[in-house]
Amino acid sequence: MIEIQVFLSSYINLNFFLVCVKSFFVKNIVRSQYLNKIRPYYETDLIKVLSGVRRCGKSVILRQIIGEIEYGVGKQHIVYINFEDLDFSDLNNAKKLNDFVKSKIVDSEKYYLFFDEIQHVKDFEKALASLKATTNSSIFVTGSNSKLLSGELATLLVGRTAEFTIMPFSYSECLELFDENEIQYDENFIYDYIKWGGLPQRFEFKEESQIHSYIESVYSGITEKDIFKRDSEIEKYKFNTIASYVLSNAGKEFSAENILNYYNAKNEGNKKILEKKTVYNYVEKLEKAFLIKRVKRFNISGKEILKTLEKHYAIDTSFRTVNTNLVNYEDTFFLENIIYNELVLRGYSVYSGTTYKGEIDFVVVDGRKKCFVQVCYLLVNEETIRREFEAFRPVKDASPKYVLSLDKVDLSHDGIIHLNIIDFLMGRRDLLLA
Repeated sequence: MIEIQVFLSSYINLNFFLVCVKSFFVKNIVRSQYLNKIRPYYETDLIKVLSGVRRCGKSVILRQIIGEIEYGVGKQHIVYINFEDLDFSDLNNAKKLNDFVKSKIVDSEKYYLFFDEIQHVKDFEKALASLKATTNSSIFVTGSNSKLLSGELATLLVGRTAEFTIMPFSYSECLELFDENEIQYDENFIYDYIKWGGLPQRFEFKEESQIHSYIESVYSGITEKDIFKRDSEIEKYKFNTIASYVLSNAGKEFSAENILNYYNAKNEGNKKILEKKTVYNYVEKLEKAFLIKRVKRFNISGKEILKTLEKHYAIDTSFRTVNTNLVNYEDTFFLENIIYNELVLRGYSVYSGTTYKGEIDFVVVDGRKKCFVQVCYLLVNEETIRREFEAFRPVKDASPKYVLSLDKVDLSHDGIIHLNIIDFLMGRRDLLLA
């Protein structure tokens, strides 16, 4: 058994770390949120593309899909290729892959083709198009190639793909992982999750310094392989400075002017002046590499989506941590980031809200239904309670209104519902949209 001991130096300034008997988990969890979304597409001829940031668990989900399909059709009609396996290193271009797969198809029954880390195959999209057009097959693909990450594959194979974005472990998935492996934990794990997020392999490390090094290596791998390698014209120093600023300020209102002022002041006198178009270009590359997600503004009074005043959230809070010198657990933006990612995982469209007097953290939309959400660390006094609840005062819309915080006492009043964040993340309480 692996045990986790939680050490809390204070409620606000937490020194949380893991002490493990061994540094790996025996069992993976079944990522049912994604399987439930992908399962209806098992028999369609659309190419199923599992995309997402590196190391988020795409390959594990692919193997879980194989397990489900194999149970019904048997191994003989499944072709699985992991292109990081040296046994398949010769399949390095579209023609060789196409010929190899067709040699495995020996009857007219449907075959299920699984290509893991397909970016190692040159012009792989041509092989996918050929196999889709000429075989009775259902095709599944994962990879870290920028064509998959940026959505370009859908453009190259227009109308022939169904894309599923995979994210790191949610809070509830982390606890499911602990339960599956008989790991002890308590409610203070939320602080560890705030700081180090849910990249699956980070749980293999027991010291904070090891976790920090692992996250930095993942982050460096993403920038080097998915951004710099593809675009040799990127100035690394400029990009790294902008990326660090954007991630360390995730959740705050995006301002290219602030980035320009920060960068140009930092580099005053050395002629490394930054232009606004470069800022927008590099931020777009961060988004295409799945390091951040863009959140548009929703004008609550006008009931319209605004084209300006965006926010960005990190795909995993660990990427914000390694770009921030100090994690402040009272920093609501970390909690906002976690709530945003959870809402996206649940399939909602999420916007930041603006009123004539200020802003609402999130406008959560599902079809024609919506609700409004404020996120707070703790409602520690009357002033904080008044500030969070009165943010809804300018909102004349009758849709449900929520304040989410780590408080355990229900502070709902005046028709505004208060939810405990852990209860929400665990699915014990949910949002009602109207």
